Amino acid sequence: MSAETQDPRTSSRRRAPIAITIGVVAVLLVGFFLFAGVYADILWFRQLGYFDVLATEWIARIALFLIGFVAMALPVWASIFIAYRTRPVYAKLNSQLDRYQEVFEPLRRLAMYGVPVVLGVFAGVSTASRWDAALAWLNRTPFGTTDPQFGLDVGFFVFELPFYRSIVGFASAVVLLSGLLVIATNYLYGAIRISGREVVISKSARVQIAITAGLYLLLQGVSIWLDQYGTVTEQGTLFTGASYTDVNAVIPGQWILAAIAIGVAILFFVTAIMGRWRLPLVGTVLLLVSSLIIGSIYPWVVQRFQVEPNARTAEAPYLQRNIDLTRDAYGVDTVEEIPYAAKTDAEPGALRADAETTASIRLMDPQQISQAFGQLEQFRQYYQFPQSLDVDRYEIDGKSQDAIVAVRDLNLEGLSDAATWYNTHIVYTHGYGLVAAAGNQRSSDGQPVFIQSGIPQTGSLGEFEPRVYFGEHSPNYSIVGAPKGAKAVELDYPSGTEGSERTETTFQGDGGPKLDNAFTKLIYALKFQSEQIFLSDAVNDESQILYDRDPIDRVKKVAPYLELDSDTYPSVVDGRLVWIVDGYTMTDQYPYSNKVSLSEAIADSEGAAPSLAFDEINYIRNSVKATVDAYDGKVTLYAWDETDPILQTWQKVFPATLEPISKMSGDLMSHVRYPSDLFKVQRAVLGRYHVTDADPFYSREDAWTTPKEPTASAQSNALQPPYYLTMQMPGQDSPAYSLYSTFIPDARGENSRNVLRGYLAVDSDAGASDGERSDGYGKLRLLTLPEDDNVPGPGQVQAKFNSDPTVSQSLNLLKQGQSDVINGNLLTVPVGGGLLYVQPVYVKSTGGTSYPLLQKVLVAFGDQIAFQDTLDQALNVLFGGDSGASAGDEQVEPGTGEDGGNPDEPSTDPGDTGGDGGTPTAPSSEMQSLLNQAKQAIADKQAALASGDWTAYGAADAKLADLVSKMIALAESEKSAAQ
Repeated sequence: MSAETQDPRTSSRRRAPIAITIGVVAVLLVGFFLFAGVYADILWFRQLGYFDVLATEWIARIALFLIGFVAMALPVWASIFIAYRTRPVYAKLNSQLDRYQEVFEPLRRLAMYGVPVVLGVFAGVSTASRWDAALAWLNRTPFGTTDPQFGLDVGFFVFELPFYRSIVGFASAVVLLSGLLVIATNYLYGAIRISGREVVISKSARVQIAITAGLYLLLQGVSIWLDQYGTVTEQGTLFTGASYTDVNAVIPGQWILAAIAIGVAILFFVTAIMGRWRLPLVGTVLLLVSSLIIGSIYPWVVQRFQVEPNARTAEAPYLQRNIDLTRDAYGVDTVEEIPYAAKTDAEPGALRADAETTASIRLMDPQQISQAFGQLEQFRQYYQFPQSLDVDRYEIDGKSQDAIVAVRDLNLEGLSDAATWYNTHIVYTHGYGLVAAAGNQRSSDGQPVFIQSGIPQTGSLGEFEPRVYFGEHSPNYSIVGAPKGAKAVELDYPSGTEGSERTETTFQGDGGPKLDNAFTKLIYALKFQSEQIFLSDAVNDESQILYDRDPIDRVKKVAPYLELDSDTYPSVVDGRLVWIVDGYTMTDQYPYSNKVSLSEAIADSEGAAPSLAFDEINYIRNSVKATVDAYDGKVTLYAWDETDPILQTWQKVFPATLEPISKMSGDLMSHVRYPSDLFKVQRAVLGRYHVTDADPFYSREDAWTTPKEPTASAQSNALQPPYYLTMQMPGQDSPAYSLYSTFIPDARGENSRNVLRGYLAVDSDAGASDGERSDGYGKLRLLTLPEDDNVPGPGQVQAKFNSDPTVSQSLNLLKQGQSDVINGNLLTVPVGGGLLYVQPVYVKSTGGTSYPLLQKVLVAFGDQIAFQDTLDQALNVLFGGDSGASAGDEQVEPGTGEDGGNPDEPSTDPGDTGGDGGTPTAPSSEMQSLLNQAKQAIADKQAALASGDWTAYGAADAKLADLVSKMIALAESEKSAAQ
């Protein structure tokens, strides 16, 4: 038979096996890719020692998926099946339904099983995503505190109520979907017929529909009953929690509505037996009308005519609940308020009692000196430092020293065309070293004074493992390790010695899953979509693959119940370089506690508002301190707040994952600090909740807010971040490492006043004893300034700095030679009985390899300011020639190297302000006179240009040129005289 006459059915039968084969192969490939990801997760968690976390989560997810699948699919299938089996066999259908049946009948069996399966899958996925809520409910821990409205333990609202409401919501969805499918099936097969204005329902359909409707209304009754408890956690117009209207109208109304709903449900059950629809339908109408009257109109009437005319009095007891429980939920109920009548007169010797604090004032701004770290300590293009550095402290020569610290991490983009797979994954595997600079010192030319630096490492921090295989900027994955005796191929560091360009090393730790067989290599080749992992000779039986290397990512994977602080920081602890990560437990279900947007609270000039899955909260605890070893990636979790009921609950879920605080070494304790994100949330709360009495709170007569960043542009709304400083607060016996922020009145527009109203600080020093936290750690102190004492706020002080004629003239001198002047962080320090403002001033050349150098220091106390080369000089000038204390930069360190710069890439002189890059000095009187004349000449030129008077313009230009020549000659003569 020719091809033209071949039966098409034969051709189709021949293609069918091919199609089936292709489909099976495709399914197997997809399945294997999914298996590769799952198996890689197993290897990763097992290597890290947290496989129980993964197993517990997977078991919970699988169990909840099955529960959700069965709970949805079985009732839906049973409803369809019953409706079909009880259909009237001899029902007379219209022609349209006949056509529908003809179309549907071939698909009936598929629909009867397919629809429940599809709905069951969606339900299973939804319930599986709630695995954490289910485990928290199963292992719930009482808070030991009762809510003031219902007298129930707070744990009921945090763990139980959300779980019960989700069950009721799920059950309602199941019953509703089942009811809709019951109606559709019965209509399709004639059990429900519409004849004119009459709806005819068969007995079997009536029974099934009535029972389903009764179950749904019964569930709605339970839901309404549970809603009364939700009133204490819902945000109202004035505050979070049950208000007067809620307590006296909404909650009683919900009792009534719940009873009506249950009563109507009973009527539907009676209808299933008796066959009369009138009573349940009347009951349903009654429920709807009651919902409108009792649930909406009556509460509105109470609010409008009873509460609003007397709101302050009516809401007072409920507002007081909100105040008390908000302060408790955010851990600010123990804040010590200290009245502080701040002095504004800078008297000689005023700082004598605060000598230790004065000596510790930090001049190095972590936001500004990153470029200096890069130019002086980067050494090679494949290293990098973060844009924002961290503040830590170390004991050096028996004294605590605040330090600006950063890890020298990898930057594979710096390899350019050398970024081959072999280089990026086999050779360049780790960063090297910690760089630390003294916070209160500078070199003579304005550079940081390093207390730990270089490659190899040198400094005052002792011996420690400097290699950074796990950091914030580590490569996506690296393959490390080799058999004993094999040639090292991993770049350790550039040696810089004659005849040698670099030193190699081989990873000796246990940092990742082993690639010791072909199957594991294939798994990771699929995971990272790189055949080189499977084919490369560089991958051997001793190889390990390191991935998920960011410290925050690692902690998040092994402790999924934690929200982590946005700022992790490196520290040298017990001879190891580790990352310290703060973990929080939080909820939005704490009764009467005011809700705060976490992302908005932690956003400031150092970082925009992050995108968080769990944003609105009303309870937070820093319950866990975690460390991640920078060499081998080991994660250790310490139960920092063992009294937190949420943490106790998760300890029951994952019993072997947390170490007690007693396991923390004294060295680690000395580097633990109070986390900044928690402090930001607490300051956002205390802006209003420092007021503890309901009457003034209601009128907002003393509300505060955090000042805007004073060094930012006028259009910026970014808040000023808190700062770490070692200082002695009123009420403390000695200086302590602290975190602080300030408050100004919360006002807008013309009524806004940038005067200081509060100063909040928290003791961030956890001590240095093994497993023992210092008594003072976490103590919040709030200095409250008198209402009639107009101590200038950060914005006012910055404006005064910017407008002061003497300061402006000095800054103009610094700007000579195409340099930029950069204002550093404006610090506020409570010393001398008042508040001292300190701001470092940096100068940066416009050259491509330049970096900011600290050249001047601005200080202010009250309305007086000073502007000198060093903080010590500025304080002496400010306080009448003798401040009574010495600052940390009393004797600046000499510069290093020819220009104090990078040996590989010398920096440019920032502005040629001193000829040799030294600290600029104030102009002499003769030079100042010439500068003033030059300023006037520039103004004359601009005025002539604006009026089109070219004769005057030429005269002013000639005068300006003559003045510039005189200034150059004078500068040369003064320089010669100085030499």
